[in-house]
Amino acid sequence: MTIRHVILAVEIFFLLLFIIPIPIINEGNSAGIVLCALLIAVTAKFGSFCRLISKLWGKVPTRVLVITAAVFLAAGFIYAGILSFKMYRAQENVPDDTELIVVLGCQVKGTRPSRMLRRRLDVALEAMEKHPDAVCVVSGGQGYGEKISEAKAMHDYLISKGADESRILMEDKSTSTFENIKFTFEMTDKLGYGRDITIVTDGFHQYRASLIAKQEGAGRITAYSAHTEPRYLLTFWVREWLGLTYFWIFGK
Repeated sequence: MTIRHVILAVEIFFLLLFIIPIPIINEGNSAGIVLCALLIAVTAKFGSFCRLISKLWGKVPTRVLVITAAVFLAAGFIYAGILSFKMYRAQENVPDDTELIVVLGCQVKGTRPSRMLRRRLDVALEAMEKHPDAVCVVSGGQGYGEKISEAKAMHDYLISKGADESRILMEDKSTSTFENIKFTFEMTDKLGYGRDITIVTDGFHQYRASLIAKQEGAGRITAYSAHTEPRYLLTFWVREWLGLTYFWIFGK
């Protein structure tokens, strides 16, 4: 087996990792599928590709294009590596103490939390047990195909698992992470809570959520992170790279 075959096998493996989450399709696996497909095509026809580049190398536009693509690819790998490091660090930032736990919503199927959301809620239950004086805000509006708001579904799930209803607040208007944090603070400010916040969400999401919280005036930001199913992790991790890039460009 040649090095080319090994590289091709690795590229096909990553392509399958991006395909596995389908029918879930988002920016993460869409970008991953396109990139892997391009890399597979180049690797499979590497000899022909090199001959074409060699033939056209004498032309200035070709040299500029190849050099630009190489620089862009190298910068992309470095950028993704830095983001991944920061994302990992954010999900490990567990609090010693907290008075405000905020659970970020995601898909509800009818009236029931999805598997991903149930994982977040199970982590929230553990956080409430560890911090008996903390209030828990469940945050999420009603999206397409959802019969009730994400906040209501989360509230009902926590109650069914034995959580103290008096410690649960519902924010049921938000449609994005930005609104989750913004609307939560609008509610908790009126109730006299500080702006130190402990966010409960999937690990891959913690870094961007913390940046948004900081932008909205949060003080100390800590995290309790739910584990993402392995088959979805790469797709959502790459999606988060794109989400972070969007945040830095547009501020939300």
